[in-house]
Amino acid sequence: MPMTADDIRQLIAEHLACEHLQVDGDGHHWFALVVSPAFEGKRPIQRHQLVYGAVRAHMDSEALHALSMKTFTPAEWEQAQQQAV
Repeated sequence: MPMTADDIRQLIAEHLACEHLQVDGDGHHWFALVVSPAFEGKRPIQRHQLVYGAVRAHMDSEALHALSMKTFTPAEWEQAQQQAV
């Protein structure tokens, strides 16, 4: 059974403390915007591995086909928001 944005959001939120979490997609291809203090001091690949760890079982079973993401620490997110204004 295909997953919903709420399903994916819940999986990530259960696995990572998130200050901001947004999931969008078309039912097959998903995009997550994740802001978490758990990303402090981690390289982008390590951050992605943390998020994929939350959804891995669903990717392995093909309930979740594709997930791309942007990951930020809270400080990076705040800076990105300020630059967007």
